[in-house]
Amino acid sequence: MKENVFKKYADNPVVSPDDLPGGIMYVLNPGAVKHNGEYLLMMDAATLSTPIIFWLARSRDGIHFTPDPAPVENWPQWSAGVTECCVYDPRITRMGDEYIIMYASQAFGRGVRTGVVRTRDFVTFERVPQAHTDLDNRNSVLFPEKINGWYVRFDRPMSGECDPCDMCISYSRDLCCWENSKTLMTPRPSCWDSHKIGGGAVPIRTDQGWLCLYHGVDSTCNGFIYRLGVMLLDLEDPTKIIGRSPDPVLWPEHPYEFMGRVPNVTFACNALLEDDGTVKVYYGAADTCIGLASASLDDLIESCFKQDQLKKRFFSVVK
Repeated sequence: MKENVFKKYADNPVVSPDDLPGGIMYVLNPGAVKHNGEYLLMMDAATLSTPIIFWLARSRDGIHFTPDPAPVENWPQWSAGVTECCVYDPRITRMGDEYIIMYASQAFGRGVRTGVVRTRDFVTFERVPQAHTDLDNRNSVLFPEKINGWYVRFDRPMSGECDPCDMCISYSRDLCCWENSKTLMTPRPSCWDSHKIGGGAVPIRTDQGWLCLYHGVDSTCNGFIYRLGVMLLDLEDPTKIIGRSPDPVLWPEHPYEFMGRVPNVTFACNALLEDDGTVKVYYGAADTCIGLASASLDDLIESCFKQDQLKKRFFSVVK
């Protein structure tokens, strides 16, 4: 079997539903940060009645996690007249001494929108109101610093859960109103990311550009496959793609990734850069449990410029 750029922890999963109190069927797709000297996961936790709530888990070594005894409390209401019925897939961006959480917010009769919440301690949370939109949107990821005076985020407007989707980029002065949206990247025909794509982790600043993890979906004859890829964007103009990996850097290959709530899924909402240049990713596996994988930052950057020699050799016209 071909070797992943990411190396998976041998004792995966690092968090499973059995680690949480009764009433939780699945845990998946956590946001992740380092906070107060520990690794902190904000996990999707699917209840027995299936709505998803947020649950925190903590670790000193980044491997052995202890979930909190209860789910996240003090979660702020959206606004008058809007009641969230499901929250999921948080991406957590540290800016200064606070954390901005962008997540998918589902509400009765409204569909899904990007919710934005800020916190300093993961105990109290403050809602950042969002300008009204009639368009479903999810997979929003905030860059860790302003670029030319603007907040910048990835997002993915969508017409339906299973429809093809592009990956977009948008700008804001205040985190409330988003403008100057444009398509950043589209699915590639006959490739592992041929059906829909979306932002994954908070971008990592490197000397070569913004390293960005994203997910790609391939539609097969009997379902979808979710894999992870990387791209490199210009530091001053993140609409410019410097490089994009032709191959996935992480994909389903073990039973806990093949079988579960949604089979054939590896999905990430985080990427943590360690001091030694290692990038840790805590990823949802089959929408059921959470795995850990690690890669070298240099290897991930190199993947953005790799050439698909087999495809090039097979499909190139011989002259």
